[in-house]
Amino acid sequence: MTNPIGAAQRQAGFVSDVDSARIATFLRGVYWWMFGGLAVTAVVALAVASSPAAIGTLVTNKILFFGVIIAELVLVVYLSARVDKMAPATAGILFLAYSALNGVTFALILLVYTGGSVANAFFITAGMFGALAVYGSVTKRDLSAMGRFMFMGLIGLVLASVVGIFWQNDAMQFVMGVVGVLVFSGLIAYDTQRLRAMALQVSGEQAGSYAIVGALSLYLDFINLFLSLLRIFGNRRN
Repeated sequence: MTNPIGAAQRQAGFVSDVDSARIATFLRGVYWWMFGGLAVTAVVALAVASSPAAIGTLVTNKILFFGVIIAELVLVVYLSARVDKMAPATAGILFLAYSALNGVTFALILLVYTGGSVANAFFITAGMFGALAVYGSVTKRDLSAMGRFMFMGLIGLVLASVVGIFWQNDAMQFVMGVVGVLVFSGLIAYDTQRLRAMALQVSGEQAGSYAIVGALSLYLDFINLFLSLLRIFGNRRN
């Protein structure tokens, strides 16, 4: 597979009707998988949150809770690393499995914040995601440099989250929320442009697998933007 960044630069010029059709088909698959993953996460989160027994097990069994988180990380790394050797069906199963596991941990978030806060954050996230995805699709500016900068910001957020586990501070959570909104807003635009470039570099069965990994990227951007907005505007239950 050739460098998608170079393809992104070429897209600043003329794109043929054939290439436009390839991009549209590829992105259609990306968004279908992304929305499917979000739907699975929402259904599992609501089901787990509605079960006192399941919530009780998650809260009291730390081994199970951290086991779910570790399994999520393993699935993301494995899916991203093996995409070029993976059949689309296998990639799809792994992506949906990750989405379901993420729904298990999200159930706890539904119990921390009020239903109104969760709904408001979701609709704001959806609106921002749509606008940023459109920008990433139509802009002629190469967003590669911004993408690298936002990735550095992501590393900083991860480190700050680790510190936050041991040092609970409301001001720090607010700052992380603001930085998270900026970082993941930038990543949505960058990833959208990157995926348009990717559409011109892959074909056949490989395109199906890469569409699912692309869906994973946008899914993670959406989820983390949602969490960042909750950090800023969410009202916690009493």
